[in-house]
Amino acid sequence: MTDPIADYLNRLRNAILAGHKVVQIPASNLKKNMTKILFDKGYILNYKFMDEGPQGTIKIALKYHPETKQPAIRSLKRISTPGLRKYVSAEELPRVLNGLGISIISTSKGVMTDKEARTMNVGGEVLCYIY
Repeated sequence: MTDPIADYLNRLRNAILAGHKVVQIPASNLKKNMTKILFDKGYILNYKFMDEGPQGTIKIALKYHPETKQPAIRSLKRISTPGLRKYVSAEELPRVLNGLGISIISTSKGVMTDKEARTMNVGGEVLCYIY
């Protein structure tokens, strides 16, 4: 596997399209931080880190609207790829859907959303857009 972040996003996307309630994803520190951000911003219902096997797994409970059954995550888009990294400065941080979505940024201060990076005035690698 050459791009674990794209694999993470694809597993989430496929589980949402199939209507699953829970998805299991191989764990890494970056994926754990991204999962915490998704939980804090209300895109997923819950998560659990399982330490079984050499690297462990992440169990994510997906969030759907109770009446319409629409998923909380409408779109997941990978921005920076292994073949073409996308770095931005603090002044050039992207806004997703004019501030309604989030972009996850890997900075020198850790993995955070674009809004947090703007307040801390740091730039970094744009990993993905989520809305």
